Amino acid sequence: MTSRVLTNWNPEDPVFWQRQGRRIAIRNLCISIPALLLAFAIWMVWSVVIVNLPHIGFHFTTNQLFWLASVPGISGATLRIFYSFMVPIFGGGLWTALSTASLAIPALWMGIAVQDPSTSYVTFLVIALLCGFGGGNFASSMANISFFFPKSLQGTALGLNAGLGNLGVSVAQFVVPLVITTAVFGALGGGPQTWVKGDETKLIWLQNAGFIWVPFILATVIAAWFGMNDIASARASFAEQAVIFRRKHNWLMCWLYLGTFGSFIGYSAGFPMLIKTQFPGVDPLQYAYLGPLVGALSRPLGGWIADKVGGARVTFWNFIIMTIAGLGVLVFLPKGSANAFALPWGPTEGSFAGFFTMFMLLFFTSGIGNGSTFRMIPVIFRTLHERWSAGQGEQAKAQAMRNASKEAAAVLGFTSAVAAYGAFFIPKSYGTSIDLTGGAEAALWLFILFYLTCIAVTWRFYSRKNAEIPC
Repeated sequence: MTSRVLTNWNPEDPVFWQRQGRRIAIRNLCISIPALLLAFAIWMVWSVVIVNLPHIGFHFTTNQLFWLASVPGISGATLRIFYSFMVPIFGGGLWTALSTASLAIPALWMGIAVQDPSTSYVTFLVIALLCGFGGGNFASSMANISFFFPKSLQGTALGLNAGLGNLGVSVAQFVVPLVITTAVFGALGGGPQTWVKGDETKLIWLQNAGFIWVPFILATVIAAWFGMNDIASARASFAEQAVIFRRKHNWLMCWLYLGTFGSFIGYSAGFPMLIKTQFPGVDPLQYAYLGPLVGALSRPLGGWIADKVGGARVTFWNFIIMTIAGLGVLVFLPKGSANAFALPWGPTEGSFAGFFTMFMLLFFTSGIGNGSTFRMIPVIFRTLHERWSAGQGEQAKAQAMRNASKEAAAVLGFTSAVAAYGAFFIPKSYGTSIDLTGGAEAALWLFILFYLTCIAVTWRFYSRKNAEIPC
């Protein structure tokens, strides 16, 4: 195996950590972050591409475009279920290299397909599904990094890996509108397409939305292959990891993380098209990248605060603010005359400034919650195994801590898999709500009700006095 296997790894030992563990862990984290950033960029690139397709000759309905934004969420979330268990089976370094290399497939195919106006809608759906490779990578990446850091630093390390990795969404939504305006790859990249909207006509190179990532993917694969490590003590079969399906707290944390990360990735996927449909006079690509940027940058902050004051406390108050922000979005949406779900307050024509502000708050709090919930998981499973091994001697305690680390890593991956379905349900809910009611309000009410259940679960099991597992 080309990756270096660490046969003695104990980050909880302060001496080991200072002498060699810290340096190795940071190196692996520094390679993992750009790999994850590229994964998110590929996963969410359709949120930008679909805005341009109708203007270069592809005649798809609004609902079909929302489907193209949604289906990467289906495949990404489903792949995460399998990716959750790959690191203990194959090793973190090897799996990071292979899974990153897979991103080149949809990137190249997308670049070819958008240049041919006869490309069918089904072909675009297949390419969008393959972009789910990027979504799957998150589960294995987070599970891998959790093995490298001591418990006291896991909130910060996981927050940095996920938060800076999540920047891939914002990077894609910022970079793609720039690179499609010029022939970045010259004749090698293909000719331009004519973009038409009303009286405005210009040339764009939409294929660059896919091609631009390929050189960076190749460079990152090489870095992961030669620079990342596998941890021998983290090896486990699927059967050993499958015990998490019998753990109640695995399913509870799936629910909470669906509320935080599911919101972040779902809002990211649907934000450009939501702006386009609700505020037609606004160019969505001027603003869409800011939401994912805010959410990604706030995630490390959420992990850091949770390390200091406790993940459950942060998560509880965070969901309260998300509920308020969701109501704020409803206030500032345009009011359809026949829409029974619209709030009676706010300007009839809506307010983009108010709408945008409330969504920035939603993105910010989704990032904070992403960090705090992922801080809760290692603490929950360490607490459970400490209780179960109490009074059984040092050997039993050491084994319990190893089991706790393996289960926590599997839960980190699996909860991210469940939460990733938000990338499908949120944009698809917008499309369905608009089709059935004429506006997005019904979908937003559904999200608000879900946040209320998350508040109740967090309080009942983790944040109240005498909670089952205070964390």
